[in-house]
Amino acid sequence: MKLMTADPAATISRHGARTPDPAVDWRRVAYLTLLSRALDTLEEQQLVPQRKILYQFSARGHDMAQVMLGLRLDRPQDAACGYYRSRPLLLALGVDPEVALASAMAREGGYSGGRDIGSVFNFPNPAGASALPMCGGVGAQYTPTAGWAQAIDYHRAVLKDPAYDHAIAVALGGDASVAANGFWSALTIATTQALPMLFYIEDNGFGISVPSAFQTPGGDIAANLASWRGLDIISGDGTDPAEAAMLVDRAVAFVRAGQGPCLLRLTVPRLQGHSFQDTQTYKSDELVAAEWARDPLPKLKAYLDGSLLGQGEWEQIERQVDAEVERARAAAEARPLPTTQSVMRNVFFEEGALQAMGGQFTAGYVAPPMSDEPVPGGQRINMVTAIRRTLDHELGVNPRVVLFGEDIGRKGGVHAVTLGLQDKYGAARVFDTSLSEEGIIGRAVGMAIAGLMPVPEIQFRKYAEPATEQINDCGTMRWRTDNRFAAPMVVRIPGGFFKCGDPWHSQTNEVAFIHNPGWKVAVPSNAEDAVGLLRSALRGNDPVIFFEHRAMLDAAWARRAYPGDDFALPFGKAKLTREGDDITIVTWGAMVPRCEEAAQGRSADVIDLRTLMPWDKEAVLASVRRTRRCLIVHEDLQTAGFGAEIAAVVADEAFIYLDAPVARLTMPDIPSPHNPVLLDWAVPSVERIAARIDELVAF
Repeated sequence: MKLMTADPAATISRHGARTPDPAVDWRRVAYLTLLSRALDTLEEQQLVPQRKILYQFSARGHDMAQVMLGLRLDRPQDAACGYYRSRPLLLALGVDPEVALASAMAREGGYSGGRDIGSVFNFPNPAGASALPMCGGVGAQYTPTAGWAQAIDYHRAVLKDPAYDHAIAVALGGDASVAANGFWSALTIATTQALPMLFYIEDNGFGISVPSAFQTPGGDIAANLASWRGLDIISGDGTDPAEAAMLVDRAVAFVRAGQGPCLLRLTVPRLQGHSFQDTQTYKSDELVAAEWARDPLPKLKAYLDGSLLGQGEWEQIERQVDAEVERARAAAEARPLPTTQSVMRNVFFEEGALQAMGGQFTAGYVAPPMSDEPVPGGQRINMVTAIRRTLDHELGVNPRVVLFGEDIGRKGGVHAVTLGLQDKYGAARVFDTSLSEEGIIGRAVGMAIAGLMPVPEIQFRKYAEPATEQINDCGTMRWRTDNRFAAPMVVRIPGGFFKCGDPWHSQTNEVAFIHNPGWKVAVPSNAEDAVGLLRSALRGNDPVIFFEHRAMLDAAWARRAYPGDDFALPFGKAKLTREGDDITIVTWGAMVPRCEEAAQGRSADVIDLRTLMPWDKEAVLASVRRTRRCLIVHEDLQTAGFGAEIAAVVADEAFIYLDAPVARLTMPDIPSPHNPVLLDWAVPSVERIAARIDELVAF
């Protein structure tokens, strides 16, 4: 849409002087801007030199316009996601300065309880707009905000909740962040879906030391996006009080009116270094002087002096701020340090300790009765049908379940798992996405925080790589916010070999997800287990990777009778599929039927782990202590595969019981080859598994 720039003449009164807009609480703007400055000064001059704060990012120069934006976010259904220079917004939303300082000092009761950098904010706010959990990665805030914006539409249109009428989502970022993948992904999502999202870009001309011209041609993202369809673009001076207030008001009003997304770019000076340690030697003295000449604080004081604030009122506000900052400092320093015992808590949901915000349970969801006893009925079905039937049932009983991904709508997914579900439940609940895994997972994060149960699909395992940052941020959310926020979801990922292989569609590499704290990982080998684990995930309160092995989706061995609509399996409980005395075989996924076949005519325990995070360590150890031998078989590469973890645990905790070395049989350390002959050689075969069993038993 058109590029709109401010017209300062519009704020000139008929008397020839600019008059403060009476709709703006200018005293509050002044107080919060001064409060932000005073907190920056306290940190820079006292707390950082005393090493009571280890990371400090000044908002000086960004503060006034941010405060104006925060004061316009006044609805509980509004949400904003910022970055490390967004404390003025948090103060405007209602964050206590004591909490802000306690967070910066890594004390108890801050944003994270000492687990994260104090400038990485979060604020579940029942009284007004919430600040979604910010991330340390530049640009990571955009797609979760797009997810919140899409959840606004979902709550209003599908769940028929009028409280979400005119709610908006706001993502704050600097000029360098517009070069990040997340920005462009969120921009595509917001504009193609006409979402109520505001992109608030604070352009200070630098990304640490790199000029903005290296981030976007000409250094002006607003000008470059002038022809972008479906986006209202506003640009102006974030240091001029009248202009900044007018532009912020116009941008927020545009999005609240349901006219679609808006990008507001305000130019501001970064009056301190990127962080406290940054001396800005890359800036000339002339540039630094020019930036200080644009300081919004003296402009605000001059703007209000005589027109709104009487003589001495500014000084009175300064005294109030000084007293508040000293109170906050003393109270924050009096807070205890976090205990070392607490650092292990809140990696996953703990019974009786529900997060403050995020997930369907905080929105009143109550899971239906479940049982781990199957009630099989009807003919045997393949895993594709079992997964589809489970999704179908959960969509029917839970209106918060939402399915999305590339090609899962009309096409029904490249593996036909979601075939027919869009026709049955509509495009608001089962929908296609743009080709951006960052956007798929990032938007799922925002939707999950907004109380939905998103079920995003990554089309093939290898294509999860662009979403790595969002996957990591989602998994750590509960822990790094000290149980303030969580984003439970179920990420469906097909992977592994099929009739052939290749480096792009046949990867497993499930160990990478296990190494991301906060994620549960399911790897069902058959239709019954797929139903039980998927239902537990959909009715649970943690993010789950649900791995669907391509070779098992229609394999005859994996077919089972549907176990019933109440069937749910606990995570971390393995299944003993064959019993014997001579050796324990530990496996999962497509290797289970191969291990079972290899064990025929031999006396072996075959353990299907079913979930890898958590994994059933006790079942494995109990079996090994009885059989005194252990073979671990998996499709993933040998070096640093999950089998290495199992082997280490067995060697550490059952060494004295062993009559043979703990052994692994895996793919070699190569990508999955395409030619079936090469693939058959690389993937553990029945013959190779049987031979390895015999070697270990004869040892």
